[in-house]
Amino acid sequence: MLVAFLISTIGRSKTEMTQTVKDWMILVFIYMIYDYSRGIADQLGVGVNFTLPRDIDRFFTRGTDPNVWMQDTFLQKHIRWYDVAGSIIYMMHFVLPVVPLTTLRIRNRIEWVRYVRRFSSTLIIAVSVFMVFPAAPPWMASEKGHIDQVFRITGRGWWALRLKTVSHTIDRGAAVLNAVAAMPSLHAGMSLLVALWYTRNKPTWMKRCALLYPFLMMLTLVYFGEHYISDCIAGFGVVLIAWFGSEKWEQRRARQQDSVAEFIN
Repeated sequence: MLVAFLISTIGRSKTEMTQTVKDWMILVFIYMIYDYSRGIADQLGVGVNFTLPRDIDRFFTRGTDPNVWMQDTFLQKHIRWYDVAGSIIYMMHFVLPVVPLTTLRIRNRIEWVRYVRRFSSTLIIAVSVFMVFPAAPPWMASEKGHIDQVFRITGRGWWALRLKTVSHTIDRGAAVLNAVAAMPSLHAGMSLLVALWYTRNKPTWMKRCALLYPFLMMLTLVYFGEHYISDCIAGFGVVLIAWFGSEKWEQRRARQQDSVAEFIN
């Protein structure tokens, strides 16, 4: 996206080109920190936690492992409709949060800044946690024997749609990213951010309906063995902190600007 927007500044003023670079380099920097968060955790000497998120889930479910229960109940030899639906919901994480980054930057930079403030704050808080608390996802905890068998079936639904390339792409991407960046869940968190942003000026009933998306994302993540319920709740909490923190900062900034305007007048 940075390259595409740089190409679009060809022939425009140096100020516009500089502003474009500044805008996008903030996000590039945050993503670089995310990619290297595992290495930073290693340098800090922080070990991977395999049990705390599991224990939190067991506390709320009276000793049951939700991931194990869901796969024992719903995972079958043949791909079912909910496998396909889950794969699509999971993939939306890579689409819906990115759309405002492109459309708003073209149409309304002020709104773009407001969205990026919430988006980047979410990433910064989450990455900070990843560095000090690397946590294993359920499928990895299962491989190490900390919970009963849980399969990683994230790309399963794409096979039924004859889109094996998508499944392979997800697998390749997962292989190079931080595998122990499970707490908080950015998949869950970003789904809530999307629900809040896209319905911010919509009627109350529409906002309530939009909350179905993060709920379905949480169910998908637990069923696919990607996250614990506690990971998802933590992801929701991070977004709420980023959202309301950004709102308070913007309101305070607006009051300061109004005060300056009144003083000048």
